[in-house]
Amino acid sequence: MSVTATPCPTGHPGYSQTLPPEAESPAVARRLVRTALAAWGLEDQIDDATVVITELVSNAVDHGRLPSIRVIVSRPTENWLRLGVVDRSKVIPMMRTDSNGDQIRGRGLLVVDALTER
Repeated sequence: MSVTATPCPTGHPGYSQTLPPEAESPAVARRLVRTALAAWGLEDQIDDATVVITELVSNAVDHGRLPSIRVIVSRPTENWLRLGVVDRSKVIPMMRTDSNGDQIRGRGLLVVDALTER
């Protein structure tokens, strides 16, 4: 039995890429974000968006438990940009509230929270 289907666009514009949980993955994710935002004419958002995706992918690399990380960049509406990282971890990331100036690590989600809306 043969089935023929005509592809048609659904949903909103977006880009995604599956990455290994490796040290190079944040840089690859930044390139994906830059590509998407440039295609949508959102160059003024690139700096903040690349900081956010770097923190999210780095968190997934450090704490995820599966052999892949999915990075999603989408534009659900003209006024919204959505950045997502899927690592299939069963543990929900928690933002540290006890962070002080002496810590080298542990502030990534605070940075993400400061630069984004939910």
